[in-house]
Amino acid sequence: MLSMGGDQIEEAVAHAAGVLRAGVELDWSVKARGLEWSCLETAEHIAGDLVAYAGQLTGRATEAWVPFEIAFDEGSGPADAISVIESTGGLLSAVVRTTPAGVRGYHPYPYGSADATGFAAMGTAEVLLHTYDIGQALGLDTQPPAGLCEAVLAWLFPQVMPARTPDEQWATLLWATGRGAPAGRPRLDKWRWHNALSIPAGRIALREVSPAAAADLAAGGTGGLTWIEDGPFDGTRRAAEGVTKAYASGVHRPEWGMFALVRVEDEVAVGGMGFHGPPDEEGVAEVGYDLAVGARGRGYATEALRALSDWALARPGVSALLAVIDPENEPSQAVVTRAGYTRASDREDLRAYLRRVSPAAQGGTAPQHA
Repeated sequence: MLSMGGDQIEEAVAHAAGVLRAGVELDWSVKARGLEWSCLETAEHIAGDLVAYAGQLTGRATEAWVPFEIAFDEGSGPADAISVIESTGGLLSAVVRTTPAGVRGYHPYPYGSADATGFAAMGTAEVLLHTYDIGQALGLDTQPPAGLCEAVLAWLFPQVMPARTPDEQWATLLWATGRGAPAGRPRLDKWRWHNALSIPAGRIALREVSPAAAADLAAGGTGGLTWIEDGPFDGTRRAAEGVTKAYASGVHRPEWGMFALVRVEDEVAVGGMGFHGPPDEEGVAEVGYDLAVGARGRGYATEALRALSDWALARPGVSALLAVIDPENEPSQAVVTRAGYTRASDREDLRAYLRRVSPAAQGGTAPQHA
C-alpha cells in the first residue's frame, strides 16, 4: 500500500531541509514563487501548518482550529527557519504515530474533519509544495522523491488521474495544486484536496476508502484497517478493485466510491458499502454492500445503508438510489426495505429497489423511475 504517516512526514521534512540548506546564504526576503509571503515567511507558514495539524489531533478539535499560532523569534534567519521546520515536523510525525484509530480533528476541506492519515498527507503536501515555492524563488532544485508525490496524490487527490511513470509524479502533484500544466492537462485556476469522508451511522461509521487503501484491499491486504476475523468478504475486495481501476483511469469521483463499515466501539471493520459510480444523467446512483459473515444478523447493514442513503440523497443533483439484488438473497432485500427502499421494475432477472428524494426535500413531486 502507498503508506502515509509519520515516516512520510519525516521523509518530506528531510528533503525540505536538504533543499533549503543549499540556499541558506541567499536572500530569503524575496517573495516565494506565486505567493505574497517572503521565503522566510513561507518557511514560517510550513512550520505553522505542521504544529497546527499536530494540535488538531492532540486537542481532539472538532468544531474549529485550535486558536494558537507559532512565529519565529525576531531576527531569525534561514538556518533558524530550517531548524523550526525540522522540529515541528517531528512533532507532527510523533502525533500521527500515536493518535488512536478513529480520532479525527477539525479541518475545513471538504467535510470539516480529517483523521491522522489525512493530517499526515496534508503535512507532507505542505512541506513539499512550499519548499518548491521557496526553492523556485531562490533558484534551488526542489524535486522530491517520486514515492512521496505518488502517496500524496493517492490520499489527497483521488479525483486526479495518477501519473504513469515515477518521473511524472512530481509534475502531476504540481499540476493538481495549480503550480504547472504538464502536457495533456489544462492549467488549474482553483484546486482543493480531498480528505476522506466519515459518515456516522449509530454503531457503525462509514469511512471513505482512498485509492491507496483500495489498491491494498484489492491485492489481498487490509487497506490499513483492522478487520473482523472472517473479513473482508469477497464483495468488498471486488468493490476495492473497482475503485482502483476507476482511479487509474481518471474517472474515480470522491464520495461516490467505497466506504468501509467500521464498528465504532472497537474500530473493527465489518464490511463494505458504497456506490457503483457517481449519479447518472437522471440523478440515480446504484448502491451495493456486503458484510463479513461474523457481522451479519446484527443490523449493521441497515444502520449503515440508511445513513449513507440519507447523506447521498441530500447531495445536489441526486434524485434516487438504486439497489439491485438477487431474488434469492432475502436478507439483503430485507436490509434495503428497512432502509426505506421500495420495489421497482426488475432489472432482467434481478430485483430492483429504489429510494427516492422525498417530495418535501425536493420541493415538489418525487421523480418516478421504473
